[in-house]
Amino acid sequence: MAFPVLWTLVTSFKTEAVAVAIPPRFLDFDWTLENYRTVLRRSDYALHFWNSVIISVGSTLLAMLFCIPAAWSMAFVPGRHTKNILMWMLSTKMLPPVGVLVPIYLLFREWGLLDTRIGLIIVLGLMNLPIIVWMLYTYFKEIPGEILEAARTDGAGLTSEILFILAPLALPGIASTVLLNIILAWNEAFWTINLTASSAAPLTAFIASYSSPQGLFYAKLSAASIMAIAPIMILGWFCQKQLVRGLTFGAVK
Repeated sequence: MAFPVLWTLVTSFKTEAVAVAIPPRFLDFDWTLENYRTVLRRSDYALHFWNSVIISVGSTLLAMLFCIPAAWSMAFVPGRHTKNILMWMLSTKMLPPVGVLVPIYLLFREWGLLDTRIGLIIVLGLMNLPIIVWMLYTYFKEIPGEILEAARTDGAGLTSEILFILAPLALPGIASTVLLNIILAWNEAFWTINLTASSAAPLTAFIASYSSPQGLFYAKLSAASIMAIAPIMILGWFCQKQLVRGLTFGAVK
């Protein structure tokens, strides 16, 4: 699984001629940093990086704002159609994004949201709603309802119940959901490439800019790819224990 990333890393230190050489050369070549220098000169990496940070974190916060109350209601106040609603939400992920590209593009054009951070925050937040609701619903179902009933008996309102009782108990699950959603939003390429041009372009569009009609510049494309995935890989590395803990939350009694 790590080999493609390792190959991309090695290719980023090659010249373009060596990058396309056949047979491929893995380590026996003159290593160079010229690709990274070229990428930094040609592109505004800092702008793309901060766009990715703002869009991924913003879309995650927007999604959590809606998903925590939705998952709470489905877990603790289920209705007759709760399971059907959950299946319907999950089924929306089966629709290819290109199937709704034209209407969303036209709506964004009419509302002035093309090539804006707020537009991408909205579309990425909505795109990941089903996954987040399902994950939170699973975590919340593992919490005994008697604890929340005791809080209501002591006079806790709905807001206090969610913020001070439910959230601390489900913190591992909520944290892993937030991390996973940030990773999904950071790596999203379809919407970011089609709904942005320059001002709000994140790192996925930054990578795509090194694929041109003149051809693929493999070495520079590899350097751009490493620069784009490095921040999220570092985040995943430092948060892996929390992520695993959250993803297995409630699995062992």
